[in-house]
Amino acid sequence: MSIPLVDLHPQLEATQTCWRPALDRLLARAHFVLGREGEAFEREFARATGASWVIGVGSGTAALELCLRTAIPDNRRKEVLVPALTSLFTAQAVLAAGCVPRFVDVDPETLLLDLEDARERIRSKTAAIVAVHLYGQPCDLGALTALVRHHGLALIQDACQAHGARFQGRPLTAYSRWVAYSFYPTKNLGCLGDGGAVATDSSAIARRIRLLRDGGREGGQVSRLQSTHSRLDEIQACFLRSFLPQLSRWNAARRKLASLYDEALASCEEVRPVRRSADSVNHLYVIRARRRDALRKYLRQNGIVTGIHYPVPLHLQPAFREFGPPRGSLPHAEKACREILSLPLGPYLSDADVLRVAAAVQRFYLQNRSSGH
Repeated sequence: MSIPLVDLHPQLEATQTCWRPALDRLLARAHFVLGREGEAFEREFARATGASWVIGVGSGTAALELCLRTAIPDNRRKEVLVPALTSLFTAQAVLAAGCVPRFVDVDPETLLLDLEDARERIRSKTAAIVAVHLYGQPCDLGALTALVRHHGLALIQDACQAHGARFQGRPLTAYSRWVAYSFYPTKNLGCLGDGGAVATDSSAIARRIRLLRDGGREGGQVSRLQSTHSRLDEIQACFLRSFLPQLSRWNAARRKLASLYDEALASCEEVRPVRRSADSVNHLYVIRARRRDALRKYLRQNGIVTGIHYPVPLHLQPAFREFGPPRGSLPHAEKACREILSLPLGPYLSDADVLRVAAAVQRFYLQNRSSGH
C-alpha cells in the first residue's frame, strides 16, 4: 500500500458531521460571498491566533500582496527582502504589490532567513522584510523586530505554513502588524480550494485591507481607492470553520510524528533533519539527504511519495533572475535546494507508516554502502 505525501481523506471523514450541515445551511441561505460564514471564521481564527482582527482573502499570495500594499502605500519600486528558499508565490506577491524583491540567503541549519545576510543587504531603497516561517517554524521574531525598528522597515510575516504557531508563547501579531496565511488544502489548516487571510492588531490596517480586498468599496458601488479583488468565499469558510477546532490536535499529532521520524532516522548518517524549534507546528518534515534524487526515486518505487520544498532558489528562477544576485551568491539556499526532501506527514498518518518510511530510507543507504556507492 502506498503512502502519499499528504492524504486529505481522513480529515474530511473526521469532520463531516460539522461541514455537511454547515454547507446545507449555506445553500439554504444562498449567500456565497462576504456573508456570515466568512465573518464568523474571521472572528474564530482571530481568537485562535491571538490576533485582534482577521480579514479573509482569496489566497495566501493575495494576503501577502495586501500586507505589502498597506505597509508600503507609496511603493515607487521599493525593495523588499525575501529569503531565496521559499515558495515562488512569496516573490510573486512582492511584484504584485508593485515592489522589487531582493533575495537573501538562509541559515544552513534552520533554512530560515539569515539575519546577518539580510542586515548586509539593507539599503536606502529597502522598505520591508518578508519573514517566511518555513515548514511551520517561526523565524527569530525578536531579532527581526529589533532589526526592522533600527532601520525603519516594515516586517511582513509569511505564515502560510505556520497555522497555530506562536513565537516564545506570544501571538505572531505581537511582533508585527502584518501576518499572512494561506488556506491551500494541504496546509495545517486548509480549505478545499484557494483561500487566505491577514491577521493584524491594527484597526486601521484591518479596515484598509477590507477595502483593498473588495474593489475599494465599503458597501454599494463606489470605490474609495485603487485596489484589487480577492475575497474568501462562504463555501471555503464553512470548511475552515469545521476544521479550525481540530487544529491544535492536528498540530500535536504532527509534532509527535516528527519526533518519531527524528528517532527512527537518528542512526542514518546520510540524512539530517532540518533543525526545528519547540515553536514549530511541523507543516512539513524535511531532511537534508545525500544522493537526494536517487533516494526519492527509490522511495517512489517502494510506494512512498515525497516532495521537494523547494527545488530551485528564487534568485535562479527565470521569473526573478533580473532581481539577482547571480548563481553562487546565496550558497546556503542553493546547496539546500540540492539536498532537501519532504517525507510524508499529516495528522492522520500512522506511527507504522512513519516507521515504514524511515526504514526505507535506512535500507536505501545500507544497500548503497554495501555496493560501494
